[in-house]
Amino acid sequence: MICQNRPLPGPRKAPFRPGYLGLLLGSLLAATSPASGQRLSPLHAAGPKTVDATGREVVLRGYNVGGWLLQESYILGTDTLNSQWRIKQALLRTMPEAEVEKFYRQYRQQFITKADIDFLARQGFNCVRLPLHYDLFLTSEQRHARTEVIREPQTPQKLTAYVQQLSQWYDEGQLFANPRKLDGIRFIDEVVKWCAANNMYVVLDLHAAPGGQGTDRNINDNFLPLDLWKRHDAKGRLIYQDITVRLWEMLADRYRNEPAIAMYDFINEPHNLNAANGLTPDNQELNTLYSRLIDAVRARNDQHLLMIEGNGYGNEYTNLTPDKLKVKSTANLVYNAHRYWCPNTAEAADPNPNQINLLSNLTAFRDKWQVPVWVGETGENSNEWFAAAVQGLNDRGIGWGHWNIKRVDSGAGLLRIAPYGSILTPQGRAALLRNAQFANCQINRDVAAALTQPAARQAFTKLTIPGTIAATDYDLGRDGVAYHDDFSARTDYRDYTPHNQGGAYRNDGVDIIKSPDMPNGFAVQQLATNEWLTYTVSVATPGAYKVELRLHPGAEAGRLRLQLGSAPVGTATVPAGAAWTTVTLNTPALPAGQHTLRVLVEAPVQQLGWLRFEPAATTARTSE
Repeated sequence: MICQNRPLPGPRKAPFRPGYLGLLLGSLLAATSPASGQRLSPLHAAGPKTVDATGREVVLRGYNVGGWLLQESYILGTDTLNSQWRIKQALLRTMPEAEVEKFYRQYRQQFITKADIDFLARQGFNCVRLPLHYDLFLTSEQRHARTEVIREPQTPQKLTAYVQQLSQWYDEGQLFANPRKLDGIRFIDEVVKWCAANNMYVVLDLHAAPGGQGTDRNINDNFLPLDLWKRHDAKGRLIYQDITVRLWEMLADRYRNEPAIAMYDFINEPHNLNAANGLTPDNQELNTLYSRLIDAVRARNDQHLLMIEGNGYGNEYTNLTPDKLKVKSTANLVYNAHRYWCPNTAEAADPNPNQINLLSNLTAFRDKWQVPVWVGETGENSNEWFAAAVQGLNDRGIGWGHWNIKRVDSGAGLLRIAPYGSILTPQGRAALLRNAQFANCQINRDVAAALTQPAARQAFTKLTIPGTIAATDYDLGRDGVAYHDDFSARTDYRDYTPHNQGGAYRNDGVDIIKSPDMPNGFAVQQLATNEWLTYTVSVATPGAYKVELRLHPGAEAGRLRLQLGSAPVGTATVPAGAAWTTVTLNTPALPAGQHTLRVLVEAPVQQLGWLRFEPAATTARTSE
C-alpha cells in the first residue's frame, strides 16, 4: 500500500492544543528569541528523538508555506497552466520579461509575510517548513538564461545551451558565489528572523531541485522529467547533481551556526525513480546523491539535522537505511514521510518495511533504526482525516508539518484566499496580490481546530435560543463527535470521492452547498438516513418553543428528529417535493442554560438551511 502525494488535476505525548507548544517550548528550549538577545537551542538526534542542546525532546509540529517561493498551479487555481514555468511562460506571452520579474517580486513580497508567521505562532505551531525553488539562488542574469528555455521549452537546443551555460558557471565558480545578493538567501533570512522571534524553528526544503527530482511538474518545475538523475553535460557529468551539492554547500557555509534552522530537507519528494524510467529499481541513484550531500554538508562543519526523503513522494527507503548510506557518519539524520489519503489506523500496515507512510510502518522504522522520523507533509483531506492523523502522530511522539497554509478558494488550507480571476490579466494579478495578504484571507477555523484540538468538540459559533441557527454552523469536531456523515475522509488515494459534496464553507464530511437564499449563503445537503449534526446552544429563556425548519425536500418523504441532550424535542415530517419549504414542530419546555442540540436524519432530506426557535407563547399571541 502506498500513499500518493499531490492532488491530481483533478512514550505517549500530551494532547496538542492552542498554546500547548508555547508552553512546551518554554520548558524545553534553552532560550527565547533573538529579539531579546537570546537564541533558540540547536537541535540534534538522540536515538529516535530530536532533542535540544540540554537533551530535552522537542517535537516539531508546524506548517508548510508552499505556493510562495515555488508556485504550484493547484494552490493558485491555475491548473491548466500546470507548473510555475508554464505560468511564467503564459505571462511572457502578454508582458515583457521585466514586467514578469516585477510581478514575481511583488508576489513574493506579499504572499507570505511576518503576519502569516505570527499567526501560525499564535495557533501554537512551533516550526515552519520553507519550500524553495532552486532558481531563487540564481542571479538575475542566470535566471534570464532559464527564462529563455521557458520561452521555447520544446526546443532541445535551448535546454542544451542552458545546461552548458550552467556547467560553465559551475566550473568558473559563479553559481551561488555571492549569497547576500541572492533572493533565496534574503527570503530564508527573513523567515528565520520572523520564526525565531516567535520561538519557532525553520526547515529548509529544496522543493524544486535543479533538473527536477521526479515527473510531477508542480513540485519539480522541470523541463524534462527526472533530469536531476539523467542529464549529463558536455563533460559527461550529472551536472544538476553537482549543482545541487554546491547549493547545499553554500547554505551550510551560511547557516551552519543558525540554531533557528531545525534541519535541511535535501530534496523534496523524489518519485518515479524506477526501471520503467531507465533508472535502478532499488534507489541507487538516491543513495549516491544523498551520500554526497551528507558528506558535503558535514565537510562544512555543519551539524544540523539532515532529512532525507525516500522514493515514491518521500516514503520508500529501500537501499537508503543508515546501514546502506555511503557516508562517513550517519549522526543527526532524520527520515521523512509524506502522508496523504491513507489510513490512520494502528492496524494498517504495508508489507514493505521500508515504505513508511502508514503509522505502524513509520513507528517500526524509527524503532528499528533508532532514528528520528518526521512527517514533512500531510493534509489535503478533510478535517476528520486531519484530526485522526494528528492524534495518531502525537500519540507516537512524531512531529509533522501540515500542507498547506494558503490556497485559493479552498477549505483545506489554514487560510483561504478569495478567488481573483485570471493570473494572466492585470486585474487578476492585482486581485491575487491583494487577496493573498494575510489581512484579506479567511481563517478556516475548522482546520485549525482539527489540528490543534483534534479530540475536542466545541461550538463553531455562538448560538442562542430563541433565535435562528444556520444548519451549516454545527459544532467543530470529528465525525461521531460533532456530526456523522456517511463519507468523511479519503483513505485510499485511488478514490476521488469528495468528502464534502458541494465543497463549500467547511472542510468536514458534511456536504455543504452554496445557497444564496440562506442568510449565511450556505446549506447542508444530501442528508442521508442516520446522519446527524450537533449544535452547542444556549437557551436564554426556558419554556416551550415553536421550531421552523427551512429545507428542500427530496423525491420521497423525509423525517428529522431533534434532541436536546438526550431528551426528545420533536420530529418533523417532510413531505416529498421539489421546492424549498418550511416545516414546523412544537417542543416541550426547554430548560435554560447551555445544551447540545442534535438533528438526526431518520429519512433523507435534500437540503437543510436553518432552524428557527420562537417561544410558543409569543407565537400563539402573534397568531391571535
